[in-house]
Amino acid sequence: MRIRYGYNIEMICEQDLPLVTLLDIHPSRRHDILVADELNIVSLRDPLLRIAAREYIDQFGNICRRITAPAGGIALRAEGIVHDSGEPDPVELTAMEVPPARLPDEALVYLMGSRYCETDKLSAQAWSLFGHIPAGWARVQAIVNFVHNHLTFGYQFARSTRTAAEAFEERIGVCRDFAHLAVALCRCMNVPARYCNGYLGDIGVPRDPAPMDFNAWFEVYLGGRWFTFDARHNVPRIGRVVIARGRDATDVAMLSSFGPHTLQRFEVITEEIEDPMPSPAFAAGHRQDGSPLTIHS
Repeated sequence: MRIRYGYNIEMICEQDLPLVTLLDIHPSRRHDILVADELNIVSLRDPLLRIAAREYIDQFGNICRRITAPAGGIALRAEGIVHDSGEPDPVELTAMEVPPARLPDEALVYLMGSRYCETDKLSAQAWSLFGHIPAGWARVQAIVNFVHNHLTFGYQFARSTRTAAEAFEERIGVCRDFAHLAVALCRCMNVPARYCNGYLGDIGVPRDPAPMDFNAWFEVYLGGRWFTFDARHNVPRIGRVVIARGRDATDVAMLSSFGPHTLQRFEVITEEIEDPMPSPAFAAGHRQDGSPLTIHS
């Protein structure tokens, strides 16, 4: 299948505002892109002003961009099309845990506590709840089931500072809280777990009436590879497109700003499309008349 994805974000600032964005599809999915999501940066005060963006790869392999928003603010817009297999998240019930002594070096960091995943505060609860469950897929699924049932989801519960331990106590949260708690509990059980965010549209499920947003889920290392789990939805989903991975939300903030600003608009699109392949002009990131792509909401 083909999925249209993109965003339209507007930020108001009174003075020049340095930014770092993590909004590009992860390098592991770049080969699936059919129409590139060319970033269009527009000054809200002077649309003719050229604004540069410098790209780099962070320590977790994510694509970042450094931008300085001019006084008055900017709009960040992009739209693309990505190919997807149309298959749900893989399930491998026989996947076993890899003992810490045999883990690859790069997986060890995902056993450690982090800003939002306090393994030291949750270790006793984790072993009490899941220590009797056979190691491997069954134990991870038990953690996912617990988090899914333990927390009540609601956009009104969003709080950017809530940690996994606080979510455990408060029993409320949004998708990032579900992911943080599941990640922390997995790490407590010596299963490497990493936080992910990206696009997840209502494909193969009833449409959610809430406005589209970016989503958070997590991956665990079992049987020598990484598998996707989603404690909020707790079912394999179709059309998941990773943007960034890290220890927790600290590492994958989609917008990091270094100064005061106001978020004026935040729109996300993720939807399956069935129309014919776009023209070469569209594929280059513009319409045939040369105008930049815009977001369809």
